Amino acid sequence: MARTLAMSSFRSPTEALQAHSLIAADGLPEAQAVFHGVDEAVWIEVIRKMDEVYNDLLQYEVALEQKNAALEDSQQFIESVLASMSDILIVCNRHGAIQEVNDSLRRFIGQDETVLYGRPVCELFADDVSRQRARDFFSAARPAPVQDCELLISGRDGNSLPVSLNCTPRLSGTGKLVGMVLTGRPVGELRRAYHALRQAHEDLKRTQQQLLQAEKMASLGRLVAGVAHELNNPISFVLGNVLAIRRYAARLQSYLDAVHSDACVRSPALEEMRQDLRIDRILEDITPLLDGMTEGAERTRDIVDGLKRFSAVDRSADEPFNLAEVLARAVRWVTRAAMQGFRVTVDLPQELPIIGSSGQMQQVLMNLVQNARDATAGGEAPTLEISAERCNGTVILSFVDNGPGIAEANLPRLFDPFFTTKPVGQGTGLGLSISYGIVERHGGKLEATNRPGGGAVFTLTLPLAPV
Repeated sequence: MARTLAMSSFRSPTEALQAHSLIAADGLPEAQAVFHGVDEAVWIEVIRKMDEVYNDLLQYEVALEQKNAALEDSQQFIESVLASMSDILIVCNRHGAIQEVNDSLRRFIGQDETVLYGRPVCELFADDVSRQRARDFFSAARPAPVQDCELLISGRDGNSLPVSLNCTPRLSGTGKLVGMVLTGRPVGELRRAYHALRQAHEDLKRTQQQLLQAEKMASLGRLVAGVAHELNNPISFVLGNVLAIRRYAARLQSYLDAVHSDACVRSPALEEMRQDLRIDRILEDITPLLDGMTEGAERTRDIVDGLKRFSAVDRSADEPFNLAEVLARAVRWVTRAAMQGFRVTVDLPQELPIIGSSGQMQQVLMNLVQNARDATAGGEAPTLEISAERCNGTVILSFVDNGPGIAEANLPRLFDPFFTTKPVGQGTGLGLSISYGIVERHGGKLEATNRPGGGAVFTLTLPLAPV
């Protein structure tokens, strides 16, 4: 029985060597024909070398399988990263043909990757300008990176959407340009993020200013409370003494008029003394001096009263009231004593429910109207416009006058205690500071700006009472 063996039927060169020994032992003609003329030692060496090569191949196969597994893990990682990106990603070759895109771009333009692969990237853009700028990305022999380039991309609904793109060259391991990578984000999202950041920054600045103002007002309130208490008694004492001196001066003047009258015999020595002591001049100056002392003492008393109001803390219970009615009453009281021609227009809803102190809020409103009246005095057709706007559970009152406005250098100091732009003797500099503190205790804010066309704008924001 004939048996035929081939080297390919064995799993290793060692098995082939064992089969060779068996065949040679059997003395088969086929084997004798195959190995005729070849030394057996040569065949053994050949088979040994083949065995070494086979073992190397097995090691290479194991290493290759490990590298393939690592490559698959790396590919899965890259795919997961690309899928999770919110920014759009486009990978192109050096001629501008699309090679890879992520899910964000596919959702953005509403097209499948099978349609996009191989297409020129310029076709994704909506207008000629954007397409030409995209071609410029690939025109240079060594393109430079491009950042924040705003282009229009055709969205899935057919609308043109602005996108801020970054373009970066893609190089091979040898540094050769092989393509470009485009990443970007819709400009609308960037603008919303910037707006939110700017709004947060403005809110933080406003909160910081309010905290600084509150701390300054609290510290100053404690100080002025003590000062007002110490000044109140001496001022009352001075006013009382001035009134007494005024009565005494009237009596002395009557006596001196009788002494120096023609009915009495004038003594030459007495007449000389009258001239030397300037009795007549003194009698003329007594009344103006006393008037000045009285005016100064009353002025000081007004300042002390302002200090007491400034430092006072209202301990009364908050009650609901209609801000529209309080404002109407404040306007009526101020305009009643205002100069002729001062016109106030009010555009308010009939109901503006507020919780707090109606008396304190009336003080604030009267102060704002009074300041507008003083600022527009002497101008042509002095006018104050008051309007209201509801916004997110608050009411915003605007007081707009047609006066000269507020100097930019004075705006940061406008609510500081004792700061005033009025002439000396016409203001204590406490009105706006007191108003600021009252508004703050009601959970609102008071701001001052200038109108572009001229005039000052005071904005009062207060929380509305829950319905």
